[in-house]
Amino acid sequence: MAMHIDPATTPPLDNYKLLINLVVPRPIAWVTSRSPDGVINLAPFSFFNAVGSDPLYVIVSIASGVGGAQKDTARNITSAGEFVVNLVTEDLLPAMNVSAADFPSGESELFAAGLHPAGSVKVKIPRVAEAQASLECVLHSRQPLGQYTLFIGQVVMFHVADHLVGPRLRVEGFAPIGRLGTPSMYCRTTDRFDLPRMTYAKWREIGG
Repeated sequence: MAMHIDPATTPPLDNYKLLINLVVPRPIAWVTSRSPDGVINLAPFSFFNAVGSDPLYVIVSIASGVGGAQKDTARNITSAGEFVVNLVTEDLLPAMNVSAADFPSGESELFAAGLHPAGSVKVKIPRVAEAQASLECVLHSRQPLGQYTLFIGQVVMFHVADHLVGPRLRVEGFAPIGRLGTPSMYCRTTDRFDLPRMTYAKWREIGG
């Protein structure tokens, strides 16, 4: 038996809890952006993923703040037209948690978390120096989605720690943290297995 839950008759907060507890794990975009006043903003978002490789596109969905106002990251991306997605590994989890706090707009989460900016190559927004991987992005487009705004960014530069890059640009040993559900659940990505892709011919061969 399965419980049938109609989101049209369920409070939005309950729908949110169901969604983020079922669509798991989710990668975390630790986004650096810069305000028009020059303040470096750093904030994590788990409504994030890669959606295209030629060109390279990622999406980040950012909820509105109190009273429907844009959050700093959304406002900064819209203004500057660029941002950087830093990936969160376990050693950076405490700093990421600090950056998720509701800092005033004029205070940088990057420095409050004890981190350092590193220069980007193709965008003016700095990346997190301590991150093992970062993606420089230029804004392709934005789409309002109710209380959220979906930002589509084109990746224009990769930054990957030397020890992670193997032959033929294969990334090895990279284990970012994943976001699970409420209120504060995360997971490691170190428990892995390999499953070769099934072909139709192979399926027929084994009696499909």
